[in-house]
Amino acid sequence: MSQSSPAITAERVGLGILLMLGAWLMFSVVDTTVKWLVVTGLPALQVAFMRYFSQLVISLFGCIKRGHLAEKTPIKTSLLLLIRGLLLVSATASNFFALKYLSLTMTASIMFTAPIIVSALSGPMLGEKVGPWRWFAICLGFVGVLVIVHPWEADFHWAAILVLYNATALALFSILTRKLSGQASPHTMQIYVGLTGALLLFPFAALVWENPDNLRDWFLLCGFGVFAWAGHDIFSRAHAHADASVLMPFQYSFILFMSFGSFLVFGDLPQRDTLIGAFIIVLAGLIIWWREKMRGNPSPLTPK
Repeated sequence: MSQSSPAITAERVGLGILLMLGAWLMFSVVDTTVKWLVVTGLPALQVAFMRYFSQLVISLFGCIKRGHLAEKTPIKTSLLLLIRGLLLVSATASNFFALKYLSLTMTASIMFTAPIIVSALSGPMLGEKVGPWRWFAICLGFVGVLVIVHPWEADFHWAAILVLYNATALALFSILTRKLSGQASPHTMQIYVGLTGALLLFPFAALVWENPDNLRDWFLLCGFGVFAWAGHDIFSRAHAHADASVLMPFQYSFILFMSFGSFLVFGDLPQRDTLIGAFIIVLAGLIIWWREKMRGNPSPLTPK
């Protein structure tokens, strides 16, 4: 029996890695679809509303099916869940605006500064000690951002600031998720995020609503939220098969998926500065992952 355990463990870890890759593939499909929709002229706030409305419908159906809808949540926890939802909704909206102007590879690369920002904020917000290695990685990550964005040049685009806000909001979202772990179930968190996004964005979506021009875009508008929900679900299932410290490096497959989608759908090839900056950011993220693994406290990025 003991001889078979390693094989079973290896299979479970392998499945976890495949699920993690599948999750980030789903997220890349979401962002590629969003860029297509906003480039064709649909308002970003309308697209963002549909993303959260779809998540709310699917989450409510799942909770009703499992009998989790009547779960009671303390007022303090509810307030934190609301703030957490507002952070994710604002990050999504800013990202959807930015996708209209920036390449998928650039937005994906900048977004991966979120774990680096988490490390920078973990001291004042979580009381964690940030050592010299982590500070080195934090500084290195922001050098990578400067290489990608090059704010000192004439072709700097203001939309890059929106992506930086997106990364910062995701970092705060991740920190709040840590704080709420054990206080609220994953089902409750999904409901709060979907409800916050749907209610907050509905008035804006109603004001700017434009009908898609064809059946294909209608299908994309109504269906891409399913990919977002599926990505979150697969992401959670991956962590049931392998430790976060094993899975974390595979999140960078998102940059590869986004680069492929950018070329396949829009014919865009990554710029040299974007590739160099992405490499620097990934290296910084892996240094932080290594230090967290040594401390036994891995900190994976929470997806949008």
